[in-house]
Amino acid sequence: MDTKNLKLFLNLAETLHFGRASELSHLSVSALSRNIMQLEDSLGVKLFERDNRSVTLTKAGKDFIQYANETINQWDIIRASLQENSHHLSGELSVYCSVTASYSFLYDILSNFRGKHPQVEIKLHTGDSEHALSKTLSGSEDITMGALPEKLPQGVVFQSIASSELLFIAPRENSALVYLANEQRPAQMRKNWQQIPMILSEQGIARKMANDWFNDIEVTPKIYAQVAGNEAIVSMVSLGFGIGIVPKIVLMNSPLKETVSIVTPPNKLADFNIGLFTLEKKLKNPLIQAFWDL
Repeated sequence: MDTKNLKLFLNLAETLHFGRASELSHLSVSALSRNIMQLEDSLGVKLFERDNRSVTLTKAGKDFIQYANETINQWDIIRASLQENSHHLSGELSVYCSVTASYSFLYDILSNFRGKHPQVEIKLHTGDSEHALSKTLSGSEDITMGALPEKLPQGVVFQSIASSELLFIAPRENSALVYLANEQRPAQMRKNWQQIPMILSEQGIARKMANDWFNDIEVTPKIYAQVAGNEAIVSMVSLGFGIGIVPKIVLMNSPLKETVSIVTPPNKLADFNIGLFTLEKKLKNPLIQAFWDL
């Protein structure tokens, strides 16, 4: 059974961009377009509306997403279960995480998994960890890595790997900014933090914790920039644009860690839990279960 066109469809449905979808699919744009047209011809409906500027899903395309995900998942389950008697798992396993997580955590996990199951092909994709849950829910990735939210969406399971502090970091060369941020007297601290330029995550767990911290000290932050990706926050702070909030694990693995200073206001940020996500129903797939058990 060939599920290639279903996977190509899901890549395009997620990105709504032929260029990005072709990169994910390791195909040329023209080859991707041909495969999508073949799928539409076989179904007798249009899945996408496309012009020179945009790609959007049709009603049929939106309905087809669930079928494509379930079909690929069911095919993986039956193929893996048929292979169990041979004691050799094979097939593809897609994993998504941040660049930092790929060498901080996943290197050891994947090395161990590959040693036990050498015939399994790992598809590793990297990006902003804040997208981990959405990629899990969409079914576009089998396993993702990110921070545990306050409440897990229904049908998603989580396995903890580590915890990490959230740190305030300032440009090392800006001693005045470091001095302002390290103020311990409550009244002066609130006054200082009203004028400190902040570089924060656009969204996600770290941003929520930052918002809660500012609410606790009754300060509206002066936001200089909102950034996707913790690595980019370290870069902007090192360039002197303001103070940022990043996980300790990101800072310790950054090549720019010597260009910033950790500041310690009296109110500490909460730690957050880092781990793996997958859909509970995907654990029926022996291949994914083997990775989860490891």
